[in-house]
Amino acid sequence: MNARVRVRREGSEAHERIVLDNGVVRVVAAPGLGGRVLSVRHRDREHLYRNGSLLGEDLRPVEGVSLGPVDGPMSAWNNVGGDKTWPAPQGWDGPGQWAGPPDPVLDSGAYGVRLQDGPGGSVVLTLTSGDDPRSGLRLSRRLTMEPGVAGYRLDLEAFNASTTDRRWALWNVTQIDGSGSAGEATDGVFVGVRGGGPHTVPIVSGNGYPRVVEHTRAALRVPPQDVVGKVGFPTASGWLANVGAAGTLTQRFDVTEGADYPDAGSPAEVWLEAPVSRPLEHLGGLCPVDRVIEVEALGPLTELAPGERVGLGIDFGFGTGREPVSEVTADGFWSERPHWDGRGPEGARLVGSFTSTRHGALVHRRSGRTVARVAPGEPAGFAVPVPEADPRTDPDVVFTAARP
Repeated sequence: MNARVRVRREGSEAHERIVLDNGVVRVVAAPGLGGRVLSVRHRDREHLYRNGSLLGEDLRPVEGVSLGPVDGPMSAWNNVGGDKTWPAPQGWDGPGQWAGPPDPVLDSGAYGVRLQDGPGGSVVLTLTSGDDPRSGLRLSRRLTMEPGVAGYRLDLEAFNASTTDRRWALWNVTQIDGSGSAGEATDGVFVGVRGGGPHTVPIVSGNGYPRVVEHTRAALRVPPQDVVGKVGFPTASGWLANVGAAGTLTQRFDVTEGADYPDAGSPAEVWLEAPVSRPLEHLGGLCPVDRVIEVEALGPLTELAPGERVGLGIDFGFGTGREPVSEVTADGFWSERPHWDGRGPEGARLVGSFTSTRHGALVHRRSGRTVARVAPGEPAGFAVPVPEADPRTDPDVVFTAARP
């Protein structure tokens, strides 16, 4: 297990790249491009979308491309890709809506940088925007990476830097390359839901709305499809997972029950893009040329007096497997929830599949029996007899972290 997180700063000030590498996950952030995370590689597999017409494989602007603050209609947006934070709701009808992207401060402006050592060999990278005169906000993104973990923590904050009350929600947008996800029946975005319906609400139609199917009673799936549009999830329970060519990317965040969320009360949203033959004029001339998946987590709309702030924390996790996701927990994610599958001469058989973010073990709580050893980001399927167990009881399996 790695004992520390390696940090490297490279490139010019305008196009500086900050690299954090814990031996399992490698993150590259670009302070000068809206404080984005441009690249996340888990076990050397890239999870984030990169616009190859704007950025090369080295994450530098391609020859002849100038990147920096930009404003105007959506057709002027330099969508370089990556993971970024915006204010919600989005719209162009008045000052209570964020009229971007593009946006010259929060989306494409330069963010300040602060690097700190954290406990246990962790590293904390904080990226902070300038004060945006239109929204009145100053945004910060604090990324915390621990050694040897298949994931990281992202803490977002919106600060009212203006002299008047403002009402906004934090909105994190993770763009994923969807070009390699059309062939597998289990690929797509999985969304945890709770309670009764309706679980979905149409938000934006470029040339249609994304189709959503049921995976389990507590999880929906947005399969890969050739559509430009967005769907929201008013009953989102606080987790999202994308399964595709690179493996699995998960996000876990708090949802405040009864709070007011943007877009018909949606704490989670999924936007899909596919190439179109002509610009979508009703979307500001947007003309997608790539297949892009946006996995979006939102905080509640919050009234902020001058000097007040609001936060949203998101735990990212990664796995090499390509199985469907049934639940995301604080320790990883279940592809197959633990369950009893018959009884043989050696006892009731406990079956399941879990991917953890850390080294450790899966333990049947009632008997104390270890059913699987797990490594960060690697699927651990199990089908083991538990002689002491009664198959009529809850197949309660918990993760126990290995001692450092």
